[in-house]
Formats: sequence, C-alpha cells, structure tokens
Amino acid sequence: MLKLFALALTLVASAAHADSTLHTDLPLAYLEQTQGDARNQPLVIFLHGFGSNEEDLFGIKDALPSTWTYLSVRAPMPVEPQGYRWFTKTPGDGEYDGVPADLQSSARLIREFVTKATAKYHTQSDRVFLVGFSQGAIMSYEVALRDPELVRGMAALSGSVLPMLKSALKPDESMGKLAIFIGHGTLDQALPYTSATRAYEVLAGLGLKPEFHGYPGMNHTISEAEVQDLKAWLEKNLK
Repeated sequence: MLKLFALALTLVASAAHADSTLHTDLPLAYLEQTQGDARNQPLVIFLHGFGSNEEDLFGIKDALPSTWTYLSVRAPMPVEPQGYRWFTKTPGDGEYDGVPADLQSSARLIREFVTKATAKYHTQSDRVFLVGFSQGAIMSYEVALRDPELVRGMAALSGSVLPMLKSALKPDESMGKLAIFIGHGTLDQALPYTSATRAYEVLAGLGLKPEFHGYPGMNHTISEAEVQDLKAWLEKNLK
C-alpha cells in the first residue's frame, strides 16, 4: 500500500515535522503535537497504513486547528525495510482479511493507547477521534465499533470492515453516538471502492449514519479535498 508522503497536499510543509521526537511512554510509540496546556482539547489519533510509519499521516494536522492535540502512532509489527504494519494479511485471493491474532493484539494495544492518552492529555472520550488510513482505517473500525465508548468518532480513509468484525457486529445502543467518516477513492487499486460502499452498508444496517465521501479518480492515497472534508467533519462533531 502506498506511503502517504505522496498525499499531493500542500499540507506537507516544514510544519509537518514540527515535533520529530518519538515518544515511548504509552503502549505504542508516537509523535506528538500539543499546546502547553492541552487540558480538555480535542485529541486526534492517527493510525498509518501497511509498510508505513508514524510520520505518514502527521502532516494532516497542519490543515486542522492548531490548538488541538495530535498523536501519530507507530504500528507494532515491523515490515522491511523501515515500515510497520498492524496485522498480517491472510493468504489467498479472497476478500481482504487479517490474521485474527494480529488483529486482536493490535486492537488491544490501540485501546490501551487511547485510554492512557485520554488521561495523559486531560481530555474526555467524547473529544477523542481515531483517523486511520488503509490498515489504520481497518483498525479504527476494529476498535471504535467494538468499544464505541472509547472515542467520539472515527475516520476510515481508504479502509474496510473485515469479515471477522462484520460477523461479530450487532445493533448496540452504545454505538448510537459514534460519529463515522468514510472516505475512499474510486480508483483505489489496493482496497477497491466497494470496500467503502460495503462498509457503509454494514454500518447503516446497524442503525448508524456514517458520513460518506467518494473521490472520483483518486487511488490509494489522500487528497486535499478529503482532508478538507475530514476537517469539516471533525469540527461539526465537536459542537
């Protein structure tokens, strides 16, 4: 899957690496941008895709409000030469899926990370958002839909709801307040556009109301238009 320094955004300027310190005090390593007093500020947690790292989505913060707290997390499993992954893809040519043990282990680490980060930055769960790309989007679904009380919302950029999660989901009152953003390019060659439309159908079937954005002609990446739509969605769901 593509690395996101090919975002084709004006965002990836010098400010994208304003904090290059890799922090290790939480269950997963991460980059941070926060203000001196981050108390009760919105907390946005970025989860990168396969073969990438914590630097990949961090530039998106430059298009978002500067007073918020942003954490960009490194997945736990290494990929040669210098990347990381959240899970191993199951072999074969069937529907994209992941090894259950990997999914469960990474989901547990993300849940612990979100819980401890929420406490560290003195905010509340209704001001916390997961924003994931590709495998990171898959993990955002995995965590937010199984534990909706952890976050206010989640954004799935070029992701999918995997079969194991889909089979486990049932209508649940606690999901009702979960805000969901789905964005996907119509020419995605890694996870086809139908991954997004099927995810939308699954969530709608649970009584949820995801905000869906399809991007004509976009492949497996993130466009400036998608970042602007994401920004509007985040701001709307903090009101």
